[in-house]
Amino acid sequence: MISPSFNAIVPMLCATAGALVVMLAESWRARGERMPLGVLGGIALSAAGIALALLWDQQASSFGVIVADNFGIFVSLVVVVAGLVSIAFSSQVLDRDGIPRGEYYALLLFAIVGMMMMATANDLLVVFIGLEVMSVAVYVLTGIRRDDPRGVEGAFKYFLLGAFASAFLLYGVAFTFGLTGTTRLDGIGQFLAARSMSSSPMVLLAMGLLLVGFAFKISAVPFHMWTPDAYEGAPAVVTGFMSTGVKAAAFAAFTRVFLSAFEPFSADWAPLVWYLAIATMVLGTVVGVAQHNLKRMLAYSSIAHGGYLLVGLVAANQVGKEAILFYLAAYAVTNLAAFGAIALLGTADRANDTLQDYRGLWQSRPMVAGVLTVALLSLGGLPPTAGFIGKWYIFSAAVSAGYYGLAIAGVLTSVISVFFYLRVVVMMYMTEPAGTIAPPVVSRAALATLAVTAAIILYLGVLPTALLDLAAASIDTIF
Repeated sequence: MISPSFNAIVPMLCATAGALVVMLAESWRARGERMPLGVLGGIALSAAGIALALLWDQQASSFGVIVADNFGIFVSLVVVVAGLVSIAFSSQVLDRDGIPRGEYYALLLFAIVGMMMMATANDLLVVFIGLEVMSVAVYVLTGIRRDDPRGVEGAFKYFLLGAFASAFLLYGVAFTFGLTGTTRLDGIGQFLAARSMSSSPMVLLAMGLLLVGFAFKISAVPFHMWTPDAYEGAPAVVTGFMSTGVKAAAFAAFTRVFLSAFEPFSADWAPLVWYLAIATMVLGTVVGVAQHNLKRMLAYSSIAHGGYLLVGLVAANQVGKEAILFYLAAYAVTNLAAFGAIALLGTADRANDTLQDYRGLWQSRPMVAGVLTVALLSLGGLPPTAGFIGKWYIFSAAVSAGYYGLAIAGVLTSVISVFFYLRVVVMMYMTEPAGTIAPPVVSRAALATLAVTAAIILYLGVLPTALLDLAAASIDTIF
């Protein structure tokens, strides 16, 4: 039984309070004084993580519109971990690039508030509010280096296309309300299940508009156009956070809306998502092969991984639902490790993010090269990494649901993607140093964080049972 209380919003309040404290601390500091703003942000996120852990199995609800069930808690914890890892990588990057610390950490925390709101929302309007809170913060973070033309261009494209996608989503909410008389997901599901409305064009229109809005946020083809420019223009540490947190929150809302509220019409939307998954996997892989900038390559990699997650959504069986959650967690840690390594190798003069910049990296930065290797192997789905387990369960779900063509397409695109991941590994270990990467000073905290992420990737590749059990317990609370 879900009892109404304010407990469900406590994690969001912790992150919001942290953002406000960071802003006040920044505004009150004396000129030239250094404030531990990253530490304050870390404390706020740690408090949010503790609050989420205490809510596990409690089924807390705030007036029915925010539901802290295990599904929402699982995704929110992934987002919190992504925020903590990003903060650990950020200190060195902010000083080097001259990024305002107070503005950066406050925006990061506000983005996480929006992500947690999306993950736990039980109302389409709350989903939209969470989406906008997250999006506005991420837009600004993308272009936070105001003197970088690539960052400004990427942020502008992201903002314009994001505004169109938000309009589609809001129209979908409006049509859904006009059809069902409610925006509550449980109410929508009950209304649609009680009526035979499969031939109603209004239902199809509402689902189509919502699908466009969510597809944009997960970078599904053909709504992916913003991704390469935004990923390349943003600071690498922001790109890592954006590629993990935004995707996790968007997929949480996507899964909850379509596998809960619109589940009675899965026969109508599943074929369309099937085609989206195929197109997303193929384009992300094929175009990624042609990239020579690592951030753009990982952008197309992110597009392809969005396609793999759509496979689990189409399968819609127990294995597929569990695989989505496991894959989100594994992908988050993996991508944060990859972008963290790229961020730490940059200097004030150059980003060092092209393929040639990584020639012989093993000789100058063996630990960073080792962590980047583990992350790239995981993205390629090679054992013994978390990425291998995630893809195994995703494709197993497709096979068990009878989507053999989808599973075959996923396996083939995974094999092709290994080429551009291993190309970087070969460049790091089997070529002579080009002398382009100046040896930047990497903080001990950043190196320790890199080591921890690599250890988690390998641990989940060898012993994934604990996380899979948590994913199963999370799915059981809403589906």
